[in-house]
Amino acid sequence: MIKADNLIKTFARTEKKNKRVEFNAVDGISIEAVDGEILGVLGPNGAGKTTLLRMLGKLMSPTEGSVIITDGNGRELTQEIEIKQSIGYLSGNTKLYKRFSAREMLLLLGEIYGMTKLEAGNRIEEIVRILDLGAFVDNRIERLSTGQSQRVSIARCLLHSPQVYIFDEPTLGLDIISSRAIIDFMKQEKEQGKTVLYSTHYMEEAEFLCDRIVMIYQGHVIAKGTPEELREQTQTTNLRDTFLKLIEEETQGGLS
Repeated sequence: MIKADNLIKTFARTEKKNKRVEFNAVDGISIEAVDGEILGVLGPNGAGKTTLLRMLGKLMSPTEGSVIITDGNGRELTQEIEIKQSIGYLSGNTKLYKRFSAREMLLLLGEIYGMTKLEAGNRIEEIVRILDLGAFVDNRIERLSTGQSQRVSIARCLLHSPQVYIFDEPTLGLDIISSRAIIDFMKQEKEQGKTVLYSTHYMEEAEFLCDRIVMIYQGHVIAKGTPEELREQTQTTNLRDTFLKLIEEETQGGLS
């Protein structure tokens, strides 16, 4: 399980006349995702999704609030190595070693994770099957397509068998075949009892994939629930209209 309590992240920006202004990119968000669940984080650009996910993944410290990660027995993980081993994090900024083949990079990461060559090799073969990497796993990463590179990035997250996956726009800009492979992967991991948090701009994708959804706007939660609950709450027939109606209500409320 991963649980966030009243997360706030404050940044500063320079405006006209070099005036320094502080603002909350994430402003008091509390969420929880449990084993065997896909939790979607939806919001427009600048809503605070990436900042939120980075704090949930322990890649960024909150200004206020806390993030708690527990193992399958409910024990809170407090050691840095335990936390890193429990999370597989993927973002658009994930960097791969382009001069290596996908297999070579995964073997190197296996060594970093303390795996023997036999353990890493066996795990890589399993991942090749799961993500259908066989046609290009021995090609140099610099020669891979965008979709192939993204699948290698997910393989990197999968190597150490984490309990929690945090994916930031994992299918953005991908062709339908690569997107489907990633979506199928998330479903499989959920069925294995893993926790998946992911953000997306694709409302239709979230609608059939997510067990629950958190919608954020300007750094705070404007709605949360199952897709069915959110549609019923807004009297809409799809998540795209749901989202637009919630933002409209939020904007009108801020002007009143």
